[in-house]
Amino acid sequence: MMTSGDRTVGDCLDVLDEVAGLGLRHIGFKDVGVAPELLGALHRRIKQSGATSYLEVVSLTPEATRQSARAALGLGVDRLLGGGDMAAVLTEIGGAAGIEYFPFAGQPEGHPTVLRGSSEEIAADCRRADELGCAGVDLLAFRSIVSPALDLVRAARRALRGKLIVAGSVDCPARVRELDGLDVDGFTVGTALFERRFVPGEPSLRAQVAAALAASRP
Repeated sequence: MMTSGDRTVGDCLDVLDEVAGLGLRHIGFKDVGVAPELLGALHRRIKQSGATSYLEVVSLTPEATRQSARAALGLGVDRLLGGGDMAAVLTEIGGAAGIEYFPFAGQPEGHPTVLRGSSEEIAADCRRADELGCAGVDLLAFRSIVSPALDLVRAARRALRGKLIVAGSVDCPARVRELDGLDVDGFTVGTALFERRFVPGEPSLRAQVAAALAASRP
């Protein structure tokens, strides 16, 4: 994710240049932090690189979430992550060809976002996402202030037929390997790379991204 502190970074195009050639096949950004024109330029560059594009919704109110869904539709992203009103977002994107939707499971709050919701509530949201035809869910497991993160991941995986993406605070190779062991389909990482926490002591952002990629490969 071209994000830090749950916002798209202002130098996102320069960052994309810095990590070019590493084999990134999935690249995303948030719906806040930079002007719409820059988001458009970033998205075009992502698609030109051959990667799958993601927009993750930070807005939590119903109307702001619908606006973010319309922005995703306008950009033409491949995957839309987040948002709590599943039905409203699906209505906004209107079954647009190529846009897969992964709503939040649980109750996200604040900015940076934290997560409320028990394992049972997470599982119920996963089942509802399946019923509505979502591609999967976006789970802020490590942002939970209610339940142990890995308990939420296990509950989601048991309940969900679609893909499971874990977002937020994935900040080291060991955490990536934990998720891989729980049959997670994907994860997002942003702030940890920009704060050089993925490989402590390594100043190069390119090296940080390379380490995240290496941890995610069998």
